Amino acid sequence: MKPAMGIDVGGSGIKGAVVDPATGELLTSRLRVATPSPSTPKAVARAAARLVARAGWEGPLGFTIPGVVRHGVVHTAANIAPSWVGTDAAGLIRDATSLPTVVLNDADAAGLAEMRVGAGRGRQGVVLLLTFGTGIGSALFVDGRLVPNTELGHLVMGGKDAEVRTSALAKTREDLSWAKWARRVDRYLAYVEALFWPDLLIVGGGISRDHHKWVPLLHPRAEIVPARLRNNAGIVGAALLAAHSHRG
Repeated sequence: MKPAMGIDVGGSGIKGAVVDPATGELLTSRLRVATPSPSTPKAVARAAARLVARAGWEGPLGFTIPGVVRHGVVHTAANIAPSWVGTDAAGLIRDATSLPTVVLNDADAAGLAEMRVGAGRGRQGVVLLLTFGTGIGSALFVDGRLVPNTELGHLVMGGKDAEVRTSALAKTREDLSWAKWARRVDRYLAYVEALFWPDLLIVGGGISRDHHKWVPLLHPRAEIVPARLRNNAGIVGAALLAAHSHRG
């Protein structure tokens, strides 16, 4: 497959790069712009177009959204502007960049990357990737096949979405120690393990670069490993899907 570009939309930053789909290697520097405030569809599309122009890219584009995406249309918007709901994101980004575009959930993109070229490569059974950032993203795989749009950060714990108290943002906002935050993560993992009984847990997001400070403090039943691609997984997964969708 030929290279493709991936753009990953987060709560604080929009990141992108051109990727080799065979290896997951970034073929350009990792480009970043701040997520617009408010993060409306038009504002984010303009930011994506700037990243594409900076990369000088003219091929297939994969684009992630932190919400449920079905057939290119956004159905939920927890950490982006509510006006995304009902938006044809694939059409919007295609028009803004003049590139063939595929759109998917951000954690699903990270999961695809980790399963194909990262920590989950070659693993069968039930694999669950969880990304800890502004919220909590999730990607569930059964024998290598993605179950899309699980959005497990929105499971209710203590009357609130789990990500309100357990995301990396919550750790920063409340100035939690690694040990105290890890106890919250442990409770969350116990919940998702009771629902899905994964064979492997992969933990990612920006905070995964400090995995040695908190992953050893966790006590899940399943094997647990840090994401190999760290915070680039969303970029890589988006590019992998774009390359696969437009190969020829």
